[in-house]
Amino acid sequence: MSMGFLRRVLGPDPAAHARLERAAAAVDRELAANIELSAMFDQTHQAVIFENGEFTRNAAALEAATAAFALVSDVYRRIPSTEDAMERRGPANSLRPDDRVLIETWEGDAREAQRALRAAVAAPPPSGWSLLLGRLRGGRQTGR
Repeated sequence: MSMGFLRRVLGPDPAAHARLERAAAAVDRELAANIELSAMFDQTHQAVIFENGEFTRNAAALEAATAAFALVSDVYRRIPSTEDAMERRGPANSLRPDDRVLIETWEGDAREAQRALRAAVAAPPPSGWSLLLGRLRGGRQTGR
């Protein structure tokens, strides 16, 4: 029996959860700032550069929240194409319809990523018994 499994059965690691909370809060703030920049772009039509330092710094801690991590990493992966869409201009400083859709989709997905991060931090960790029963049944138990 591995020590990692025994540690999970005995209960959640408070230090790991605290790291997840700090990482999620930092990335949540960064996403909020990026969403605000996107709103400023909507008003001024001046291209902006999004922040990505907190995600880069906290990616390892966020991997514990697998579903939220997938959403957040996808949003950050799409930052360069979103910034490029903001820089492209048509006649009279207009945006192409497909660029507008790309920017608005990114903004909506960033908001969804924030909600997923907050839910991951608020979710109770799986109980030791749930993990043990799942292991005995031959799979991973997803219930709480």
